[in-house]
Amino acid sequence: MAGITEQRDLSVHIYADAAQVWVMLREPSKVAQWHGWDYEELDDEIKQIYFTNDVEDEQHSVLTVNGGDRFVLAPVGDGTQVTLERAPRDSITSAADYDVVTEGWITFLQQLRFALERHPKANRRTIFLAGTPRSSDPVAGQLGLTGLPEPGDEYSVQAATGEDLSGKVWFRSEHQLGLTVNHYADHGRGLLIVADTPPTEDRPDGGAMVIASTYELGARDLQAIRSRWDSWRQQNLSDSDPLL
Repeated sequence: MAGITEQRDLSVHIYADAAQVWVMLREPSKVAQWHGWDYEELDDEIKQIYFTNDVEDEQHSVLTVNGGDRFVLAPVGDGTQVTLERAPRDSITSAADYDVVTEGWITFLQQLRFALERHPKANRRTIFLAGTPRSSDPVAGQLGLTGLPEPGDEYSVQAATGEDLSGKVWFRSEHQLGLTVNHYADHGRGLLIVADTPPTEDRPDGGAMVIASTYELGARDLQAIRSRWDSWRQQNLSDSDPLL
């Protein structure tokens, strides 16, 4: 299953056995190869979410993380079904607050699936940018990533960054699009996720986010990709931080 079920419990099918998935969830250095993106506080974030107030079951099939959300691993014939069961959120004051957490888990689950299926041992370097879009169009439209085929199908497009992107559509949800990108990895493919944040009271114009995960690229190739994304960021996003 390439996509994610849009409900409280989120699920992905990963072509890896449950023991491999468990290792990716329980070793901090492994979690850092799929969770989120590179920044100075990533190790602290991983420790806070996965290794503070966490609870494992004896069978290594259920992991409850800080806050009460649970990873449930179920072996299937060709891999593992990984379900993220959301904990009740009695303190939530608005639907937007809940959506932010859910959207984050959608991203992280797809990053976990990609790391296990495509780069279980490779080092990841990410490019992350976020801000308020200057256009009201969804970020995928701003990037020229509309009209793409279904998850699992090949695509080829020239993006608004000036890059020729090709690979496969990795997943699609209501607010996110994931694409594998051929030249984002020295061997295999990298992963590009673009996402929209719905308007909220605090952010009436909404937001946009891009995570480009690259693998084993040389410094020159990585810098070229980073420069294109930084130029696009400056032109299309306000209140966004420069790429370092």
